[in-house]
Amino acid sequence: MQYKLKKPDWIRVKAPVSKEYQETRDLMRNLKLNTVCEEASCPNIGECWAKRHATVMILGSVCTRACTFCNIKTGRPDLLDPHEPERVGEAVAQMGLHHVVITSVDRDDLEDGGAYHFAETIKAIRKKTPHTTIEVLTPDFLRKEGAIEIVVNARPDVYNHNLETVPRLYAEVRPGARYFHSLRLLQTVKELDPSLFTKSGIMVGLGEDKGEVYQVMDDLRAASVDFMTIGQYLQPTPKHHVVDRFVTPSEFEDYARMARGKGFLMVSASPLTRSSYHAGEDFLHLREAREQQLQL
Repeated sequence: MQYKLKKPDWIRVKAPVSKEYQETRDLMRNLKLNTVCEEASCPNIGECWAKRHATVMILGSVCTRACTFCNIKTGRPDLLDPHEPERVGEAVAQMGLHHVVITSVDRDDLEDGGAYHFAETIKAIRKKTPHTTIEVLTPDFLRKEGAIEIVVNARPDVYNHNLETVPRLYAEVRPGARYFHSLRLLQTVKELDPSLFTKSGIMVGLGEDKGEVYQVMDDLRAASVDFMTIGQYLQPTPKHHVVDRFVTPSEFEDYARMARGKGFLMVSASPLTRSSYHAGEDFLHLREAREQQLQL
């Protein structure tokens, strides 16, 4: 695979140079924590880390899947670190976070897919900073019976699991996953605890068409998902899936209008939208939207 398209002006971001960025980076290094911000080459890292916002990636830095869009290393996974949850809690406390996003690599090698580790991390954060709201972005726990229940019972405030793309493109973009399994996961979370906010997102520019994106919206609403994110796919290296096209800002606005019309409590759709981008502010808006809905 090779790079084919030049990035348009609306997709360009400034290099991370702030003092706060360096302090966030140093904290993660000192506590020996991974972040999806670095591992997945997020374009928003400079902005987010300047605000001391970081998405912590637990369960190691090596993934057992080989999705063609993702820049996280694939191979033999790291040994599970039993002290990692405590260090995550310490990082959240030192950064003074009001809202934190915890994600992970896929761990198909673990009996529970890493679900218990997620639960322990949630508990460690609650112990250190009880008022911090917690958002988890989990893998699909494919063929891991009981894993979803373990995470839900730990009571995060938001349960996020990304569909990533339209079903037609799964075989080439997300070959180790199953579209309808991921949908069912999101539906199960709501069935287990209707009070939890659920969230999911896709990338565009991979070769999908508008009709397919609208169908994903319908599928997510049928699963009672509250919040949808839509962002531009960016090819991390020449080995990864190519960018089919750069979706224009006006098209993202159209997607946002359509998603709101379909009943999502929250929608974030822009070229630089990512799952955890502005997650803290979005959570406040999400909670307000639910309160307004309940008053109707």
